[in-house]
Amino acid sequence: MRLVRLKAPAAPENLKLVEEDHPEPGPGEVLVRVRACSLNFHDAMVMRGVIPSADGRIPLNDGAGEVIAIGEGVDAFNVGDAVVSTFFPLWSGGEPTPAVKLDIPGETIDGYASEIVCRPARCFTKAPAGCTYVEAATLPCAAVTAWSGLVTHGQVKPGDSVLVLGTGGVSIFALQFAKMAGARVIATSSSEEKLAKLRQLGADDVINYKTIPDWGGKVKELTDGRGVDHVVEVGGPATIMQSIEACRMGGHIALIGVLTGFAGEVSIPALFANQIRVSGIQVGNRSEQEDMIRAIAANELKPVIDRCFPLEDIGAALAHYGSGKHFGKVCIEID
Repeated sequence: MRLVRLKAPAAPENLKLVEEDHPEPGPGEVLVRVRACSLNFHDAMVMRGVIPSADGRIPLNDGAGEVIAIGEGVDAFNVGDAVVSTFFPLWSGGEPTPAVKLDIPGETIDGYASEIVCRPARCFTKAPAGCTYVEAATLPCAAVTAWSGLVTHGQVKPGDSVLVLGTGGVSIFALQFAKMAGARVIATSSSEEKLAKLRQLGADDVINYKTIPDWGGKVKELTDGRGVDHVVEVGGPATIMQSIEACRMGGHIALIGVLTGFAGEVSIPALFANQIRVSGIQVGNRSEQEDMIRAIAANELKPVIDRCFPLEDIGAALAHYGSGKHFGKVCIEID
């Protein structure tokens, strides 16, 4: 089987395509023929060495494929089932604990940039009916993160207003889930072309944050001075104060990303004086993923795919992802 290993020191040029024998499933394990993967900010940080991983690690957290063999004692899946990976295989539900971070595919354990993988059954859920393997592969990190921030923690409901930042995977899934819930969506981008695409996806209002640098104030204007009920905050230090400005008194910020850095100044009075609730979100658990997958199937939601690359071009996929030109998910298709 073909697979990619990230050789030390971790860097894009040290992603090596190799041939190895595939394992056989033991008790409690399933053998999966991986058909597609997708890239996330987490994967990029691992492959660039920002997040440390072991020498020879197989990268990529998100994978989808077909069960081709089952070990003894597995009753959750059958041969032929379409499955999708989970970001935290040890987090089945409830509140997180430090133990859930022991196994993170592509970081602390091997990921899915491989034609065939053998994993414990808990590492997968069934894929949504009606989704292709490529579409299913976009779900474990970005979609579950958006779902956890908006649905689990935000309790978004019809009539709410939601602000999403940019056109990455989390933000686009947040737009789709918000519209699915009957909410109004305001979306930002620096590209007029991308803003037009956001409108096509259902965004009710769009803001070019380059031409309108005080976009938090613009959000207040668009909501008649009230502010939005939910902000899906993916930017970090360079955007958080504008997100606070955009949020209504008593509103909710799902704090998800660090696209602009890891540290910055935050006005504490702006948070407590406006009684804004901030939820730190790092993906979600298996139970949330299963809830989300049922909702995706019931609403026939289609993930937005920017571009697919073959496995041997994983470096080019990473470069395209890093360019910031993508709209939606960058994927790997494994023939």
